[in-house]
Amino acid sequence: MIIGPRMAAVVLAALLGAAWTDLVGCGDRTGLYGVAGADRPGEAASASGGLFSGRASRGSSGSGVGGGRSSSGTSSRSSGSVSSRADGGGASTGSGSTCGVTSGAPPPSCSAGGSGLTGCGACSESCCATDEVTGGTYYRTYTNTGSGPTAEADLATVSGFRLDRYLVTVARFRRFVSAWDGGSGYEPPAGSGKHTHLHSGRGLVNAGGVGSYETGWLASDDGWVAPTNKNLLDCGSANTWTPSVGDGESLPMNCVNWYEAYAFCIWDGGFLPSEAEWEYVAAGGGQQREFPWGSTDAGVANQYAIYGCHYPPSDGGSCRLAPVGTASSGAALWGELDMAGDTWEWNLDWFAPYADPCVDCAQLTSSLFRVIRGGAFDSPASYLLPPYRGGRYPSGRTSFGFRCARTP
Repeated sequence: MIIGPRMAAVVLAALLGAAWTDLVGCGDRTGLYGVAGADRPGEAASASGGLFSGRASRGSSGSGVGGGRSSSGTSSRSSGSVSSRADGGGASTGSGSTCGVTSGAPPPSCSAGGSGLTGCGACSESCCATDEVTGGTYYRTYTNTGSGPTAEADLATVSGFRLDRYLVTVARFRRFVSAWDGGSGYEPPAGSGKHTHLHSGRGLVNAGGVGSYETGWLASDDGWVAPTNKNLLDCGSANTWTPSVGDGESLPMNCVNWYEAYAFCIWDGGFLPSEAEWEYVAAGGGQQREFPWGSTDAGVANQYAIYGCHYPPSDGGSCRLAPVGTASSGAALWGELDMAGDTWEWNLDWFAPYADPCVDCAQLTSSLFRVIRGGAFDSPASYLLPPYRGGRYPSGRTSFGFRCARTP
């Protein structure tokens, strides 16, 4: 018997112990399937596309919150200290985003100048600025309403790495499209894109398979990389791509599938962050913040996050993406901007219940969806919370962007 995508989604939902509803977003003609967190029933789909989402993380709980500490019953969390540098961009020297000096050779996507390559953020710095993240331990599932984390579960340990300060811009992605050259140019080498600084070069541990590690790029995935004008303009009014250089070069690149995001990061000298790495940064490590910037309400003035159709403020809620770094007060602990809002971000992992414990792990066993995180320009505030998870077919092209991680 052939199982179609809707039935497969329902089967997966049953396995995850979640109640499903159809969420269909405007601008997405494929039809997505999603579930809001059990503690927030009935949340509407965002216009950036329906998605499999929610705060559910464990197969035994629809909400994924409440109970469940490590086997010792105690937490050994990171201090959240900051030790940062930047290659081709500003260095963060304290909590939140600060301006720094350029050091090291920029990656290929920023090897030239121009809008969307330089002049990003309040510092008008390299759009390839990258921040060094100090490793530590935290809980992936928690609740924080401003007075500290509670209902902690799903302990994870993350080693130090670097994460790009900004979402990949249109201008940076344009350079990758040129290198790809209509399919006759760049292709990621088989096995590339691994976290080679971990486990003696073997990369992340596969949380879904005993004794296995990252495979890196698969040659069989080459055919999924097709950043043509037709494909990159297939997301309706939310598109940020233009066939030629225009006024939106500093906007976050969207309408890319998971394979193209991964291929870009490999070409640019990095890799996609694991879900545990991404949330670790968004949560402020062991601080497990309410929002990436802290506990200040997100508001509607776009200073902390671009969400809820509040941007641009003078345009009557027309729902547009903002240039990267516009929400300059929303920096995460190590300096990263737009970790909440503007565009969803692809992560490396397949979407699955968390495996405990997790020490430099990722869910690498094939499933239906790849993880997306962070919410988007039209998302409700609840999607901005660091523990909030989403999933999407890896071939999907709705309003999803990404940022790259790098070796420390």
